[in-house]
Amino acid sequence: MADFVEKYINPFTDYGFKKLFGEELNKDLLLDFLNELLKDEQGQIKDLTYLKTEQLGATDIDRKAIFDLYCENEKGEKFIVELQKTKQNFFKDRSLYYSTFPIREQAKRADWDYELKAVYTIAILDFVFDSDKNETDKYRYDVKLIEMEKLEVFYDKLTFIYLEMPKFNKSIDELQTRFDKWLYVIRNLNKLDRIPDKLREQIFDKLFEAAEIAKFTQEQVRSYEDSLKYYRDLKNSLDTARDEKAIEIVKNLLNNGVSIDIISKSTGFSETQIRNLK
Repeated sequence: MADFVEKYINPFTDYGFKKLFGEELNKDLLLDFLNELLKDEQGQIKDLTYLKTEQLGATDIDRKAIFDLYCENEKGEKFIVELQKTKQNFFKDRSLYYSTFPIREQAKRADWDYELKAVYTIAILDFVFDSDKNETDKYRYDVKLIEMEKLEVFYDKLTFIYLEMPKFNKSIDELQTRFDKWLYVIRNLNKLDRIPDKLREQIFDKLFEAAEIAKFTQEQVRSYEDSLKYYRDLKNSLDTARDEKAIEIVKNLLNNGVSIDIISKSTGFSETQIRNLK
């Protein structure tokens, strides 16, 4: 079995996310998370049924969609839960497009009065939208159709929730709600070497047990290794691209006569690094 530095899996890998939230054995983890996320408007979700994640278009030439998780509660309401590891220029467009599949599949033949069940699209993001960068303390965005003049909800059956996880920086001592605890676990699970005392609840005990790599079979370890490698390669590629862009900006500032001191304060590069680039 491979040796891992971490004791627990990384929830931002495809395997880790689906291991914790996408298996029938761990359905109560997803149920608890959704109940905490939606309790102000949803009440208590009693049960969930996993649905197939691949959604086909109306014709063979239509674009299909593959959800990370797709499920239905006892009232027939649909939940799309997506993990997005990297910034995507049109991710909001994509999430809107994805929501059309559970809407469209509710269409009935013959006499139908167009009544729809609610659709929730939940996106757990490992990045921050450019438009949100200045809102450093706001990490949850709830989006519905509203009437613009009165700023009242016009239609309450279509909901998008975006969780910008890099902004969630609460320490274990700052956690106040069960929802805080869920976000802390998702953000920090692979960095922990034990269950913090503040998370000693039955649901989190089960999550940590399911996430412990030492308890995986060899096949599970191989699957996780592949998923972790992809995640790290993706992160490294993005970090390299950001570094190259930052260097290009510094060079442009130098070429335009901006002082080294100002460049250093503006970019975070040390004066020595900037002189080397010059």
